[in-house]
Amino acid sequence: MRINQVSLIAVAAATAISTPAQAQDASAMQAEIEAMRAQMQAMAARIDVLEDQLVVAEAKADAATTAASAATETSGTALAAANEAKSDTTVKWKGAPLIEGKGGWSFKPRGRLQYDAGFTNAPDIDGREDGFGNEARRIRLGVEGDVPGGFGYKFEADFAGNEVEIADAMITYEDGGLKVAAGQQNNFQSMEELTSSRFTSFIERAAFTDAFNFERRVGLSASVAAGDVLVQGGLFTDNMEELSNKQWGADGRVVFMPKMGNTQLHLGGSVHYTELDKENLSVRYRQRPLVHFTSNRYIDTGAYLATSETGYGLEAAAINGPFHFAGEAFWQKSARPGLSDPTFFGGYAEVGYFLTGGDSRGYKKGIFDRVKPSNPVDEGGIGAVQINVRYDRLDLNDSTIAGGTQDGYLVSLIWTPTDYTRLMMNYGRLEYTDAALVAAGGDTSYGVDAFGVRAQIDF
Repeated sequence: MRINQVSLIAVAAATAISTPAQAQDASAMQAEIEAMRAQMQAMAARIDVLEDQLVVAEAKADAATTAASAATETSGTALAAANEAKSDTTVKWKGAPLIEGKGGWSFKPRGRLQYDAGFTNAPDIDGREDGFGNEARRIRLGVEGDVPGGFGYKFEADFAGNEVEIADAMITYEDGGLKVAAGQQNNFQSMEELTSSRFTSFIERAAFTDAFNFERRVGLSASVAAGDVLVQGGLFTDNMEELSNKQWGADGRVVFMPKMGNTQLHLGGSVHYTELDKENLSVRYRQRPLVHFTSNRYIDTGAYLATSETGYGLEAAAINGPFHFAGEAFWQKSARPGLSDPTFFGGYAEVGYFLTGGDSRGYKKGIFDRVKPSNPVDEGGIGAVQINVRYDRLDLNDSTIAGGTQDGYLVSLIWTPTDYTRLMMNYGRLEYTDAALVAAGGDTSYGVDAFGVRAQIDF
């Protein structure tokens, strides 16, 4: 810029010399040149200031760009981390949310509500009432889940009858086909007993399971599955409500469950031994007529002295499309000190058929499982409709004990609208001989009619 100023001055001077006519105005011209020089110097100073400001602005712009890039990178990293954390947790729906996390964590609430109503019709018996009855059969709430390392847990409490009773309370460990469980759990006494009440084909299980006092107990068990074979065993004390007594027992069960074409077969056997608490050496076997909401038990051994119980069970079942068959036999022997040892018998045989196309009874790990309608109501279908018939035998007569016999002829109609809802209607005709409850006129051989319905939801 200063070089341009000098050039202008030189041009101005040359012009003044070469133009004599303007010599007289040299002084005026000189003044103008000086003024122009002052202006140019001011402009040069201003340009210097602007150049310095431009350098500062460029430096600030570079810093802002760097900061913006860093912020974008940080934001991207945070978003990626959030997405990664989100992808590590999944939520599935299995009647209730099943939450699964990174490393093998899972959590699921569980529960069921079963409400029963119906009636019984029996001969006149002094002090005994029949007729209408109803109850909340089960109101269960609990949780289950997995812990990293193959561990798991399950806890469930029952609130029916305005009481709180612990159903399941166990810690498990699984590795391949091995499962170990410690705590309150079902021991291995019967296929019917091990099948959840959510999936049974009648409103109550076979008569012998209740009569012989099958129940959950606190203990340590192990199950091993290899191909078509399942082996189960465990050592148990008593139900959690009865602890701490000195009772203990051992149970074992073996199941062969091959799939032959479209047919699922089931063959099983079990053995059981219980050493009774020495401070309470007594047993009692008795049973209601099909439904639970009546307190009348028409066959009953009464309580008698015993030191131990030994049980043997056989199981058989088959599922082929809409058809299924199931049957069991169980012998319960009690040891009486100084007296003969009675052996009582219970068993059943049933067949069932789905009236709706594409439906079949569920089966899993040696027990019956959930029915999943092929056309559920929530998808515009009618759900699954199943009919079942059963013969149920219980004999409590042996040795010197006459507890009576019960022959049950049962039919059930089950509607399963969705995977997790169920409506059941049951009718039973129970024929008794040597009944413990004596009817009018001293009759101990008579029949009782029982009808029950159940509304059920589970998750």
